[in-house]
Amino acid sequence: MENKLVNEIRSYTTPKQFPDNTPYSSLPVEQVALLAGKYNVSGRHIEIEALQAGIVPERYARNLRTFSLQDQAVLLQSRVSVVGLGGLGGGVTEILARIGVGNLNLMDGDTFEDSNLNRQFLSTHMRLATPKAEAAAARVQSVNASVDVEAHIEFLDANNAAGLLAGSDVVVDCLDSLEFRFVLEAASKTAGIPLVSAAIAGVAGHVTTIFPEDPGLKLIYGERDRIPAKGAEASLGTLPPCVSILSALETSEVVKVLLKRGSLLRNRLLVVDLVDNTFEVLKLQ
Repeated sequence: MENKLVNEIRSYTTPKQFPDNTPYSSLPVEQVALLAGKYNVSGRHIEIEALQAGIVPERYARNLRTFSLQDQAVLLQSRVSVVGLGGLGGGVTEILARIGVGNLNLMDGDTFEDSNLNRQFLSTHMRLATPKAEAAAARVQSVNASVDVEAHIEFLDANNAAGLLAGSDVVVDCLDSLEFRFVLEAASKTAGIPLVSAAIAGVAGHVTTIFPEDPGLKLIYGERDRIPAKGAEASLGTLPPCVSILSALETSEVVKVLLKRGSLLRNRLLVVDLVDNTFEVLKLQ
């Protein structure tokens, strides 16, 4: 079947050129959907087969030249869990879907309210009182129908964390609670999964990447039993420019972990302050 599928994929390709005039064989989005329906498989399966045959799914054409075909296939074969689907989580989900991470596991027990509209890109007037996980899943499908998405309308806690994170290659912390951020870190470490964590307060924020063997959040916030329930965002608010930048930085770390390339923020903290336009990397110890 696979040889037949690849041959049919080839029959639907069109010749194109990258902006640098390098030629490639392109598989349009419409043809991915057609083939997925014909063979009763996911669009993700069609795109992986195409990439492995040297064919470029057109939706990822502008990823390539920076990414290789194999890099893009790795992303499509990866599973990322996004915990918290507000400002940070909405931005992270959008970027991961567009870049082509093939399996997104999304969780948040909250619904949208009026105060979310200033920075949570998944929120709209028509979605007020809608579960954030439901809105996130719908958005992923509208952006990239080839992505397999799971939505969990529940809050992560110590009892359900292991089950919700199972099978993930990376976990993304987009929470606004310090208490549950530590719960998420503990569950990720127990499961042996890297964690990318970010936080925002006003026009400043930070991001770090934590592997299971790393000290992690205690180097930022202190010991778990002495932390407040909320961070500085409770008094400073959260503004959309900072949300956008930090969600992009988190996603960048996720992609580097998945592709095993680039310099990660392990045991380091990237601190962003948009008032002074400063980006500073601090060593955590």
